[in-house]
Formats: sequence, structure tokens, C-alpha cells
Amino acid sequence: MEAIFATQPPLRLTQTACQALDIARSSLFRHRARLKRPVSEPNKRAKPPRALSAAERRTVRDILLQPRFADQAPAEVYAALLDEGAYHCLIRTMYRILGEHGEVRERRRQRRHPIYAKPELLAMGPNQVWSWDITKLMGPVKWNYFYLYVIIDIFSRRVVGWRVADTENASLFKELFHGALAGSDVSPGQLTLHADLGVAKSHSRPHTSNDNPFSEAHFKTLKYQPEFPKRFETAQQAEDFCRRFFEWYNQDHHHGGIGLMTPDQVHYGQAEAVHAARQAALDNAFRRNPERFVAKKPEPPAKPNAVWINPPDKPENFQV
Repeated sequence: MEAIFATQPPLRLTQTACQALDIARSSLFRHRARLKRPVSEPNKRAKPPRALSAAERRTVRDILLQPRFADQAPAEVYAALLDEGAYHCLIRTMYRILGEHGEVRERRRQRRHPIYAKPELLAMGPNQVWSWDITKLMGPVKWNYFYLYVIIDIFSRRVVGWRVADTENASLFKELFHGALAGSDVSPGQLTLHADLGVAKSHSRPHTSNDNPFSEAHFKTLKYQPEFPKRFETAQQAEDFCRRFFEWYNQDHHHGGIGLMTPDQVHYGQAEAVHAARQAALDNAFRRNPERFVAKKPEPPAKPNAVWINPPDKPENFQV
């Protein structure tokens, strides 16, 4: 068949061959026409005039590879630079530049959880809904663990209380909870406590991570830190590590769920000032290179105004 396609015998022989092979002559002629066409090179996309220059891309990559940013996500770097009054490019552009050099990948294998429903809880400001949970920290030998208790404010994502213990015990949590209350400005009846187990007004269902997403996400952030050890030799070592982590998390971590602000900034009412300063930095960037912003003037990530645990099917005017 390929010989008939590639050669051009007399018309009578072509007709006979097509009948013998049970193919239409029109199909044969179309195939021959395609073989005669010159091989076309795919059109290369022209570089947009607003794209970063090679020097600017090198600058962005050099910044991303600085020691202080080497273990941070591009969103974290973007927010930190904005807080310093500097804007270089969008978060997605940072990912593209890293991807060109094979520097974007998952740090660990991911486990995917199914989607479940409900309880429904809403926080429209700090100290309205706290979530608490316990995670295991591997001890010095197999089957030996330390237990990390953490209480987190779901609106600001601030860790308001934590402790490392040798066991899971409700009385240990009660001590932690009352200590966190004593250090917070919480009026009677203001606070809802959400938990997987223990003493709480709201409980999630067993083995349902969707019911306690903020605690689950927080533990992932903890355990994906580059310096997180495989095992802790002593409870004191675990406490020292957690103390450093929670100080960084509350004061310096730019959280994607709260407009790339730090938990302390949102918890202590600094969100408006931070948002305004970032907008000023983006306005300066727009005035310098307006052609790089096609759809509209750049805006910083939105400030949090309300946070849900399992929002209703159609929440209105709320940021999830």
C-alpha cells in the first residue's frame, strides 16, 4: 500500500490497485498531495514586548536562590519583597523562571484525601473560632512518639497555644487551652473551639481531614520544613524545634490563605496598613512599566474578611 501511495503508476494501474486494496482513489490522491508538501516548521511564538528581559530574569532567579529565600515558595518570596517595597514580577513568572532550570518540584510524595462534609463554622475576625489537634513527632526509636498539641486561630492562622507531651491526654489540653485563653483578649461567649477529639463545642468526624483543614494544613507546613528532622531524640529537642518554628510561623510566614500576610499581622490588626503599603509598591511598578500589566492595574492579594470551616453550598460575600 505504501508503494502505491509513494509512486505514480499509470491511471489504469492505479485504479486496479485501489480496487484490489479496497481503498478509494480520492484517498490515494489526497495522501500523495500531502507527501508532496514541504515540511513546515512550527511557528515560533514571538516574545511579548512586555516580557522580562534576560537580565531581569537572571535577577529574579538570583533573588529566588538567595540563602534567605532558597527554601521558600515563590508566593512567600513575592510577599516578602512587596513588604520591602520591591516588585520584580508575578508569582507565576517566578515559577516559570525556576521551571526553566528544573528547580520546581514536590518535596515529598503527596497523599490525597477524599472530600467530605460538614460541620459549618464561620470566623469574621480573630479569636472567634479556634481549631486544635494533635500530631505525632517520631521519637528516637521505632514506635516511640512525642505528641504535639496545637491551637490555631482559623481567621488569622496564628498559633495561640502549643505544647509537646509524651502522651495524648485531655487534661493536658485543658491546661494548654486555659493558658491560651489567659493570654488572649476573649470575651465570654465569643469563642468557638473546634477539634478532632477532646473538650470542644464543635467536633469533626473521625478520619475526616476536611472537617479540621486548618490544623491539618498547619501540620503539613510544619513537617515540610527543610530542617524538620526525621526523629527527635528527646522531648526537649522537639520543644526547641517547635519554638523556633512557631516564632517564624507567626511572625514571618506569609500565608497564602490570608493574602500572603503573616498571622501576627492579621491577628493584631495590621492587615489594612500592610495591604496599603503593598498597593503603593505595585502602583510604583505599574507607573514604571504599565505595558507589563495587560488586564488591569496590579493589586496585592485580598485581605481576609471571613473564613469558613466547611462553608455552605452558596456562601455570599465571604472569602473562603
